[in-house]
Amino acid sequence: MAKITFEGAARSVTGSNYLIETENSKVLVDCGMYQGFRDAEEENFEKFSYDPSKLDAVLITHAHIDHTGRVPKLMKRGFSGKVYATEPTAGLMEIMLKDSQGLLEQEAERHDDHEPLYSSKDVEHALRLFEPISYSKEIQVTEDIKARFRDAGHILGSAIIEVWVTEDEKETKFVFSGDLGNSPTPLLRDRENIEEADYVLVETTYGNRTHEDVAVRKKILKKSIEEVIDSGGTLMMPIFAIERTQEILYELNSLVENKIIPEIPIFLDSPLAIDATKIYRKWTKYFNKRANKVIASGDKLFQFPRLKFTYTTQESKAINDVPTPKVILAGSGMSTGGRIMHHERRYLSDPNNMLLIIGYQAMGTLGRRLFDGVKEVKIFGERVPVRAKVRAIGGYSAHADEAALYDWVNYIHKSGRLKKVFCTHGEEEAATAFALKVQDEMGVEAYAPEPGEVFEF
Repeated sequence: MAKITFEGAARSVTGSNYLIETENSKVLVDCGMYQGFRDAEEENFEKFSYDPSKLDAVLITHAHIDHTGRVPKLMKRGFSGKVYATEPTAGLMEIMLKDSQGLLEQEAERHDDHEPLYSSKDVEHALRLFEPISYSKEIQVTEDIKARFRDAGHILGSAIIEVWVTEDEKETKFVFSGDLGNSPTPLLRDRENIEEADYVLVETTYGNRTHEDVAVRKKILKKSIEEVIDSGGTLMMPIFAIERTQEILYELNSLVENKIIPEIPIFLDSPLAIDATKIYRKWTKYFNKRANKVIASGDKLFQFPRLKFTYTTQESKAINDVPTPKVILAGSGMSTGGRIMHHERRYLSDPNNMLLIIGYQAMGTLGRRLFDGVKEVKIFGERVPVRAKVRAIGGYSAHADEAALYDWVNYIHKSGRLKKVFCTHGEEEAATAFALKVQDEMGVEAYAPEPGEVFEF
């Protein structure tokens, strides 16, 4: 009997990992890293419940580390099959995994109790197994499993994956949403609707929340910059290297070049985000019509007056010497590491400054505590009073909100074929709330599976 095991991102927002098994095949959808919570590191080092050497293939929805971060660990444990992903995802995964491996190595040096989760050789091995594919192209993954990638509109190259499993001449269709985009966005095409399916695994990061209107987000960004200019302060923006960075640069490009805000120093202080931006420049064919029209007009989307990319540590430190007002975009997006923490330690105590949060903040992260309004935080062992303004823009989230998630699932439901909805990749409260909404309003069985739960079909 065929089955799916919810190996990760069950009642949590990280560690995406789903195993499809038939009598003849074993195929994995995503193999992400656990992030944010206290025991995340231990979870990443736990032994896989399956034997990676017996896997036939891995299907990757997109490049974010919580969906890809343990892929090299599969190689370390004997996997040698194909890794299917879109062309931009393959490019982004190369820089993401190399960055992740470097951080893991640094962590291992600080703690002598274990070796790194995987080595640079494991990363290189993983990259050699990549099979880049295009949207809408059907692929025969194994004898009894085929798949097709559709545009999720979440980050560059992100995919919804349709999977058909054939057993005893009967075909069953699953849809793995991956992370669904918060369409419309400045750069990417809208997420695609799926016509029909028997079973749907849908992310529920914002399964119980609604974003402000997308038109509002640019106004909040503009207002935040204006306030910092008026106060003579520093605007800090913890950024995710992929998509949020490029969207914000696109918006800042428009604000500066149309003289809606004055020209002030703006720093992109993240080597990973700078590398990712180079990949965005390469794959503009995945952009929406509006963004490509701007490019065709001769506008360089990620280049405008007084924008500076600070790649080296020395360049990053030199930001401190630049007079205010100024804007700093730095990783990581949840303030769990990276250069943003150095800036937060320096600038959070000044009421003239502002921290502008533009993405999801997982439970247990410094970003979440700041979002929740704590008055003091500890950064690098130093107690830092939080006197700066803290503001959030939900409209820049890369994830669809409750209403958009519902509409996406309901479109599939209208085919009359949908039997069950699995609410994944969301904290328990959000996942269960969305499951209840689907059951009550669509009349379709829905629930949030437990970690390790097995569904037979």
